[in-house]
Amino acid sequence: MVTASTGTYTAKLTDGPLEGKTITVEFLESGDPQPQLKIPASASNKRYLYARGAGLEFQASENPDKPSAVDYRYLEAVFE
Repeated sequence: MVTASTGTYTAKLTDGPLEGKTITVEFLESGDPQPQLKIPASASNKRYLYARGAGLEFQASENPDKPSAVDYRYLEAVFE
């Protein structure tokens, strides 16, 4: 369960079909960035799976302990 107090960050999609796009994502309850993202595609049963990369950006003016942006790498398309 994610609570409103955990906050959000920007997920930067660095490759794959959504390369160059960004989305807003909520932190895990622990305060960590999501390890993977499943992003809906235009087909109703298709999702793009992205995994957290090594790139992190921090903004000192906000919470200096949490990243403001995190890189995500494309893994595969998932059909559910």
